[in-house]
Amino acid sequence: MLLGFVILYLVVSIGIGIYAATKVHNAKDYIAAGRSLPFYIVTAMVFATWFGAETVLGIPATFLKEDLAGLISDPFGASLCLVLFGLFFARKLYRMNLLTIGDFYRQRYDRTVEVITGIAIALSYLGWVSAQVTALGLVFDVLSDGAITQQQGILIGAAVVLMYTLYGGMWSVALTTFFQMIIIVIGLIYIAWLLTGMTGGVAPVIAHAADNAKFHFWPELDAVALIAFISGLLTMGFGSIPQQDVFQRANSSKNETVAVWGTVVGGLAYFLFAAVPLFMAYSANLIDPELAARWLGEDSQKLLPELIKGHLPLFAQVIFYGALLAVIMSTASGTLLAPSVTISENVIKDFISRRRQLPDHQLLVITRWVVAIFTVLVTLYALWALEKETGIHKMVENAYKITLVLAFVPLVAGLYWRRASTRGAYWAIALGFITWIPLEILAPEGAIPPQFAGFLMACLGMLGGSLLTRGHAHKKQPA
Repeated sequence: MLLGFVILYLVVSIGIGIYAATKVHNAKDYIAAGRSLPFYIVTAMVFATWFGAETVLGIPATFLKEDLAGLISDPFGASLCLVLFGLFFARKLYRMNLLTIGDFYRQRYDRTVEVITGIAIALSYLGWVSAQVTALGLVFDVLSDGAITQQQGILIGAAVVLMYTLYGGMWSVALTTFFQMIIIVIGLIYIAWLLTGMTGGVAPVIAHAADNAKFHFWPELDAVALIAFISGLLTMGFGSIPQQDVFQRANSSKNETVAVWGTVVGGLAYFLFAAVPLFMAYSANLIDPELAARWLGEDSQKLLPELIKGHLPLFAQVIFYGALLAVIMSTASGTLLAPSVTISENVIKDFISRRRQLPDHQLLVITRWVVAIFTVLVTLYALWALEKETGIHKMVENAYKITLVLAFVPLVAGLYWRRASTRGAYWAIALGFITWIPLEILAPEGAIPPQFAGFLMACLGMLGGSLLTRGHAHKKQPA
């Protein structure tokens, strides 16, 4: 019966996505929803897209095994990204009337920088989207008591997300995520309230966590620990700023004020509400210590779903799994669309346009094909990561290394430094890449995290390359 309710929820989501397709008349509708979305929709999209599988399953699993310091990248870094983007990037980028974040790199630098950063941005989504479909596979596995394996669940989940993202595009993401945000907030608050009745309130859970040193956050006062702490914060806090999904939500706003504050409020809401799944998962230590010990030893990501399934009535289980599916699918749809749009607009379109003019309807067809192909790649990556036993939280953490190294510095310099030049962008990308990749291969656990070293060298490359560029070579800085 529970699985039947879940299937019904999936059918409703697909129906909303198909309805959204009726609002798509051209590529701009598909990619940016006609730049017409109000504050509450933009806020809902930002919140629901970032409140993903890692927030409900991955972050609590990390917290249970480690402590609060293990969450420096997410939710702390993720929330920092959204607030910074809203305050310092949204207004400037919105005024440029771009279709994708990759368009900025072409306008500010050149076609080569656009292609390199576009590919880097698209590749970064493999880990994030794969984390969502991996979580869908886990849900099907738990609900069916193993009758549907996690691998089969991944295939089913990827197919469902593809169906309603493929046709509706950004309109589909907007309407489904608004619906899903309501389910997420109401559903998780209701489940948390039920669990407090079993733990004796919130205070006993907090006291138990404090007694077990789970609230340890700040690093030791030595260079290695401080660098690791800063790197963890910046990898997601800075690395996820040059991302199409963040830009796309702001760019879909009806005006620049909505773009700014929809992103900021969505980011703050995400940070505050991320505490709810932490409380829910940790309450298992008081409700059923034996269950908690078992799943911490096997797969801590399954602890919360198993707790709900084993200790709450059917109605509450339906609410929880509906909210969990809303969490996963709202993130999966938005993060599936974003890299596909980047590849079609910033890599494929200009390549074809060199030989002939590309009509708008053909760009729409190409984008939909890229969505389908990227879904296949995501599914294969998710199956590979499952075999390697890579956790959902880790998959998301790893996603932003490439954009921190290759895309962040050219974006910030291009917006805020008049002397930033195309040569500076080349040097930033080159020095960042040749520093990061060898360290990632040879010393991934070194004293200086590879992506942090690459980021520092990218800063040096932008500074040196731009200062060595003659004045007339600098392009106009965006207002």
